[in-house]
Amino acid sequence: MTLPISITSLTSFSSLGDNPSTVWENYNNKASLIQSMTFGTKEAFGAPLPNNLQEQVKTLRASESKYRNLDNSVLYALIASRAAVKIAGWKVGDDFGVNIGSSRGATDLFEQHHQEFLETGLAQTQTSPSTTLGNIASWVAQDLKTKGPDISHSITCSTALHALLNGVAWLRSGMASKFLVGGSEAPLTSFTIAQMQAMKIYASKKAEYPCRALDFDKKGNTMVLGEGAASACLEIGRKENAIGYIEGIGYATEELKHSVSISANADCLQKSMQMALGDINPSEVDAIVLHAPGTVKGDLSEYTAIQSVFGENLPLLTTNKWKTGHTFGSSGLLSLELALLMIQHNTFIDVPFITPQESKKDIKKVLVNAIGFGGNAVSVLVGK
Repeated sequence: MTLPISITSLTSFSSLGDNPSTVWENYNNKASLIQSMTFGTKEAFGAPLPNNLQEQVKTLRASESKYRNLDNSVLYALIASRAAVKIAGWKVGDDFGVNIGSSRGATDLFEQHHQEFLETGLAQTQTSPSTTLGNIASWVAQDLKTKGPDISHSITCSTALHALLNGVAWLRSGMASKFLVGGSEAPLTSFTIAQMQAMKIYASKKAEYPCRALDFDKKGNTMVLGEGAASACLEIGRKENAIGYIEGIGYATEELKHSVSISANADCLQKSMQMALGDINPSEVDAIVLHAPGTVKGDLSEYTAIQSVFGENLPLLTTNKWKTGHTFGSSGLLSLELALLMIQHNTFIDVPFITPQESKKDIKKVLVNAIGFGGNAVSVLVGK
């Protein structure tokens, strides 16, 4: 018998806010949080933190000298992780593991240090440790004084859900009883935006909804970046304070045809969804939170994969990229948060610019997908 895994908290720090009530309120508001921003001398879309959250970051940065030279990706993770541990009832210094990943890591700080190197030929002494990927999980572990292992990884856009997979593996192996998992990303920088634009996948048309995720009739790519972090506390067994349970996990990688592409049928997603379902009848899944980055091929291939697995009787389909943008390494856990909130409130959050979906079923089981550049997919089934 597979040991059950409880999610005893999940907190986020993004354009949606930093607490469940604010996040849920934002999801029930049909307005996008994407806006036009200035990057260097150019304008582009992004979904930044609201002003009150930016002030929290400034306050944390100024609170101790050791935080002053850290990248925003680290500070976002610290704030989200502190909140998650507090809600779960864990204590600072407890024996729990940490796995906080990021697609790009200390993006802004690395760009600053590299620019300084180009101008002066010199690098600051703290350049290397403050810009490495492991800096995020290490600082979270230091801040929470955990006695367990701390792990970092980058698996592009599926990073946060891969962290969850790793946490589940540690718990089921018996090597840990509690694990903090998550992802953090601060990609709203000039160079990052330029890279996305060079790939010709970035949104460029001014509209009420610049990112048209799940619009299968769109003629062009509409991906937009957002920033933020999310952390979840996992515990072995069924806990009374659980906000949801992990009922299935799946993963797969497909052969590359192009460095950032997946197959037209998203073979890796088909395999990951089937693995996550296991012996569960697909009809029991009430909704799916798609990865759906807002690109023409990415959205369509995921939809095709879902049709292959679920047939004609599709669950309700949604995504949050139209509202939050794509937060890279943290996006999977933000999608999981949406899934848990829909289960908690028994309310489906639709995408406002597509045909409304109707269902009289209660929302009890939700499947969450994430897929990263390079064809690495993760699917997680959560329930009450």
